[in-house]
This record gives sequence, C-alpha cells and structure tokens, in this order.
Amino acid sequence: MVLGALLLASAMGLLLYNNWEDNQAGEAAQEVLEELETQIEENRQAVDIPIYNQPEDSATLEAVEIDGMWYIGTLTIPSLELELPILEEWSYAGLRVAPGRYTGDPWTGDLVICGHNYTRHFGNLKYLEAGDAVYFTDVNGTVFHYEVGEVLILQPTDVEAMISSEWDLTLFTCTIGGQTRVTVRCMEVD
Repeated sequence: MVLGALLLASAMGLLLYNNWEDNQAGEAAQEVLEELETQIEENRQAVDIPIYNQPEDSATLEAVEIDGMWYIGTLTIPSLELELPILEEWSYAGLRVAPGRYTGDPWTGDLVICGHNYTRHFGNLKYLEAGDAVYFTDVNGTVFHYEVGEVLILQPTDVEAMISSEWDLTLFTCTIGGQTRVTVRCMEVD
C-alpha cells in the first residue's frame, strides 16, 4: 500500500509539473506575442503599400529579436483560439517559449513549423478539421492565409515526408508520449 501511495503521489506530482510547465510556456509566448505584434504594426506602418505575392527570387524572411531570441512572425488559428509567436529556428530550449520554423519559408510555399504539445501551444492541433483557417503574419505585416487540408499522424522517422510535401504550410507536434507526430497540412488561399 505504501508503494501504491508513493506511485500515486509521483503521478500527481508529474501531472502538476506538466500543468505548471504548460502555463509557463503559454505565459512566455503571450509576453513575446505582445511585443512582436507591436513591432509588426510599426513595420507595417513604415511600408506605404504591403507587398503581396512577392517573387520568390527576391523573398527574404526577416526576423526581429526579442529577449535574445529571433522571431519571424505570428501564427493564428481562429478555430483553436490560438495566436503564437514563431521563432526563426526551432530548438528544444526555444520550444519552451514558442513554436519555431523547422524549415522553409512562406514566400516559397514550403513553411514547416514545429511546436511543443503544450495545450497553450500545439497541443490541440489534432482537433483541426479540413477547411479551418490558419494565418501566418511575417514581421513586416504581410499576412499569409491558409486552409487546413488534412490532419494526419506521421512517425518520428518520417522526416522526409514532413518536409518534402506539396503543401504550403505544415504544422506538427508530438503526440502525448512522443511516439508519433500530429501533422497538419495546409494550402495557401488567395
């Protein structure tokens, strides 16, 4: 009985720690998001006419630095009531604050973003449905509008399938336990 009580206490402790870590990540992302949105608005006002459909050969994805980390824009998923800053490059340490670019670029139509499965980050991607809207706004204020095409599960070893698809935007996160990856494929909407 003592061993059972210790195991229950350990499980409760782990659950509480995971919830605390989820909240910390959500609060960190929200703080960065507020500052990033201010910078995006300032950049948007500095440009007289927003550039849409910029040619690929002149496309550059700019980044801004906030608290020692570099961000390329924001990701908004209205159906999940989710808005997050996006790091220029993903890292395990960075994922504690915000999702990050795994590879690609919105201008070239091959952006892949990975995030931790915190509830306040990418933990609810599995609930997206075909047709749901997704928006990526770069640091200059250009908005890329996407629509979810499919939600699927990939194996962690399916890296090539993750990055070499015909989809304009791919979002992914680990499932609980990290055995597979919830993967959301999106097409850009004109």
